Amino acid sequence: MSKKLIKAFVVSVSVLLLLPSTYACAMHIMEGYLSPGYCVLWGALCVPFLIWGGVSMSRQMKADNMVKLLLALSGAFVFIISSLKIPSVTGSCSHPTGTGLGAILFGAPIMSVLGIIVLVFQALLLAHGGLTTLGANTFSMAIAGPFLSWGLYSLLKKMKAPAAVSVFLAATLGDVFTYTVTSFQLAMCHNDGNFMFALGKFMLVFAPTQLPIAIAEGILSVMIFNIIEKYCNRELKILGVTGERRVSL
Repeated sequence: MSKKLIKAFVVSVSVLLLLPSTYACAMHIMEGYLSPGYCVLWGALCVPFLIWGGVSMSRQMKADNMVKLLLALSGAFVFIISSLKIPSVTGSCSHPTGTGLGAILFGAPIMSVLGIIVLVFQALLLAHGGLTTLGANTFSMAIAGPFLSWGLYSLLKKMKAPAAVSVFLAATLGDVFTYTVTSFQLAMCHNDGNFMFALGKFMLVFAPTQLPIAIAEGILSVMIFNIIEKYCNRELKILGVTGERRVSL
């Protein structure tokens, strides 16, 4: 993907985020569940991160070809794992996000671009999420979660924590934080005048299924990271995961 194509994609998606296509009055937040004002709000908040991610990705494209392959595989991993919706006894459904591992490898800004690509395809092909709620879903799954994972992993790395512990905590807590932000988004729009009660209600809806899923995602992320570390150690050094980051973000 050329630098011009990346810029064109970021601009196009930014416009899409600011123009919700249907009226909605009323896990990925489903189509029509947020009011138009909130659709625009969350879409606008995503735009700076997408621009940052587009610039970072254009720089990343100049790196080693195997690094590009890892980038593509990270996007595929997010698409597959976040499509696995698991029903909850509370009447909702949950799924892993897969974005924590990608944030560890490439940094959170790039994951915002990969995440929104995944969300667009899932909305159009799987009816998972929606176009009007694309901004809200992008902010929770492709921005908030990855930034927490990225920041936590970087902190633990500086503290010289074992890699397995760092990856596990980063991926697990990034997943949990994604659903915390989703609960916040839903409570903002549907609270009947009591925001804290609504926030607690939505978090309790997700928690029974999401907490064990987050732990499972953390374990899976460690397993995949160990394989990547074994066979792609040179690429990890280029990315700065096992040394100083040489590809500027």
